[in-house]
Amino acid sequence: MTRFDGRVAALTGAASGIGRATAIRLAAEGATVVGLDIDEAGLAGTTEAAGSMDAIVCDVADRAACHAAVEQVVADNGRLDVFGNIAGVARSQHVPDVTEQDWDQMVAVNLSGVFWCAQAAIPHLLKVDGVLINIASNAGLMGQAYTVPYCATKGAVVNMTRALAMEYAKTGLRVNAIAPGAVQTPLVDNYQLPEEIDFSLMAGYIGLREMSRPEDIAAFFAFLASDEARQVHGAILSVDAGLTAG
Repeated sequence: MTRFDGRVAALTGAASGIGRATAIRLAAEGATVVGLDIDEAGLAGTTEAAGSMDAIVCDVADRAACHAAVEQVVADNGRLDVFGNIAGVARSQHVPDVTEQDWDQMVAVNLSGVFWCAQAAIPHLLKVDGVLINIASNAGLMGQAYTVPYCATKGAVVNMTRALAMEYAKTGLRVNAIAPGAVQTPLVDNYQLPEEIDFSLMAGYIGLREMSRPEDIAAFFAFLASDEARQVHGAILSVDAGLTAG
């Protein structure tokens, strides 16, 4: 398929996981892809896997870096059609153990970075009736023990998405969010639970089906970014194997 011929897509978190899979998918469908990430070596790996991708080393926690990266994308390619806020961090902790540094990093990457990138990208997306897609989480739709800061940031992304959609409801810009459940990524592979937890508190969000693959989320991202989803705006779309169904 070539749903993205002539279109430019910029993706944060492109060095691994969902970001890498989405870069590969959009490139395969004809997009000019620019990957943003703090991990330069990981970006190189995605470029090789995608066959063609421009890479920009960018820390999304830095507002100036986000704006500079978006301006570079447009300067190099003349336009921006799709922006994906995919970068994120996760950590499991007891509430008393959360340090100020832990909290600040979670907010900076998962929440502030999403806003700074959206702020930078939207003026360019408006020119082409483009698409902004934020990666939220099932953790933004339900309470989860031992992940309070993560849930707080992802819940904020959910409502930020809705608020952006309302602000730009009378334009051609589409703003949506994808809320995955557990996805087999390096973030999940390296995830560690704290000691002395009550597993019964976690039963409601473990899920009954297998974890998603990054490619599953990438496939849905490609649909949502395409003209086939032209009437989808302001939606928070769960791709979680039924985890939040009941």
